[in-house]
Amino acid sequence: MPQYYSQGKIPHKRHTQFRKPDGGLYAEELFSTHGFSNMYSLIYHCHPPTMIKSAGEPFSREPEIAMKRSLLHQSFQGFNVQPEDDYIKSKKPVLVNNDLQIALAAPRKSTKDYFLKNADADELIFVHEGSGTFHSIYGSMDFGYGDYIVIPRGTIFQLHFNTENNRLLVVDSFSAIQTPRRYRNEYGQFEEHSPFCERDFRRPQNLKTFDEKGEFLVMIKKESIVYPFVYATHPFDAIGWDGYCYPYIFSIHDFEPITGRIHLPPPIHQTFEAHNFVVCSFVPRLFDYHPLSIPVPYNHSNIDSDEMLYYVDGDFMSRKNVTKGQITLHPAGIPHGPHPGTVEKSLGAKETKELAVMIDTFKPLWLTKEAVSIMIPDYYKSWVENG
Repeated sequence: MPQYYSQGKIPHKRHTQFRKPDGGLYAEELFSTHGFSNMYSLIYHCHPPTMIKSAGEPFSREPEIAMKRSLLHQSFQGFNVQPEDDYIKSKKPVLVNNDLQIALAAPRKSTKDYFLKNADADELIFVHEGSGTFHSIYGSMDFGYGDYIVIPRGTIFQLHFNTENNRLLVVDSFSAIQTPRRYRNEYGQFEEHSPFCERDFRRPQNLKTFDEKGEFLVMIKKESIVYPFVYATHPFDAIGWDGYCYPYIFSIHDFEPITGRIHLPPPIHQTFEAHNFVVCSFVPRLFDYHPLSIPVPYNHSNIDSDEMLYYVDGDFMSRKNVTKGQITLHPAGIPHGPHPGTVEKSLGAKETKELAVMIDTFKPLWLTKEAVSIMIPDYYKSWVENG
């Protein structure tokens, strides 16, 4: 999204002396996800952010691949992923490749006993069920149903849930997650044709400085290994910060659909992009208004991209027997389209109430053992009449 933003107290000039009331220096940190040549923020800590007291035994969260190649259309019952008390254990990758990992999570408990840090990837958390507050050194943000939480890699954070009933779709992206370039002008401002604008993005608020010493457990994930580090100072000890690199929230309910006289292709739904994949939001909208229009999507060939659709809520006009949390995967190489009977049924319909998240990848997605355990048998036969 990048926009300049600031919270708390910062010095007049960067990389200059910034002193505490007692005369000591605040510790400046440059936080960047791509060396010194991309977006960054400058954070001013009460204590140096480098004070490690101890390190625990690392453990693996490597996805277990069950299938690397398949041309079969697949579907999965996402809500069959079992809840876990611990957030890290609850995050279960189902579809992965070298560009991203798509996970389902049903955490019961907040991460109040430790802090999270993904040193591998930007995280995109879609909140399907549940609500709570996201905490980081940048401030806090309340989240709820339909929110995308975008977390730059390396951000230390906590998720405080309001209930034990939470369902999340989580994407780990090994490249930066950003809004589509075509929506922004040369100055970075969203253009008039964009389906959202700056007002729709929620940024950290209510910066609280935790000037505390003690033992603070940070679970750091790097190359799918989690390293428990105990720091001597609280991770959220910033007196202030400014810059372009920070977490933010965008609600799928604030995505403004683009419509036309005849059916428009999926790029009109695009919300985010990264290297080798895009994320799209399907939201309630008016159907096409040509007198002979066919509202459901036409058959289309997936020649160079896998299409994953995560069903959130509402009535899905092109699919039969779809449930909340269900995933469909239509792989690159063969065509797919509306289920039998759905074309005629859609004629004359004026609007759709569907809500879904689509991820198109330009490299094949691999199925994990967790995905196989929630797979719907013979989904690929569902285009056959009476299939």
